[in-house]
Amino acid sequence: MKYQIKQANELTEKEIEHILQLWEVSEWNTMKPDYFRSLFKDSEFHFLLGTTEEILAIIRVNFDFTLKIEREEYTFAEVVGFVATHRKKGYGSELIQHFMENVRKRNMETIGFCHSELRSFYEKCEIEILYDKAELIKENTGSEWINSDDDDILIFKVSDEKKKLLNQLSTENNAYLITKE
Repeated sequence: MKYQIKQANELTEKEIEHILQLWEVSEWNTMKPDYFRSLFKDSEFHFLLGTTEEILAIIRVNFDFTLKIEREEYTFAEVVGFVATHRKKGYGSELIQHFMENVRKRNMETIGFCHSELRSFYEKCEIEILYDKAELIKENTGSEWINSDDDDILIFKVSDEKKKLLNQLSTENNAYLITKE
């Protein structure tokens, strides 16, 4: 198996098609490669590949992710779109191990999110979890701020100061997702 990183503009049409199948987002099923590359221009893609270069697992890292906490803005690399082609074969955990090594080498402050039913997977991968903190992040729908539908914040690599800020989130001290126009 091989670990590989690609930028959106380096992905082949076949890879984009396979990624979209793995992500299973119905409104993206007909997305054209050029639009995909444009939409995810601020991302990089981490792959675990099989012997014939087939995708066994993927992580998308979003570099356009900023949270406002206590009137200050903090930018993180955000892990999203993590999926393995087959469950219970170790592909996801192997990709996570390669990814963690890469994040540490690059000193890249990186967080992710998960629902409570996925906690045991991340615990086995030894990813630090801030339990029930993701729902304290508000996202703007245009007309109102709503709670994130995730449960937990995953700490891939974050400074102690930022980890403390994330851990102090509460119903009285929310974080707000800042989106750029």
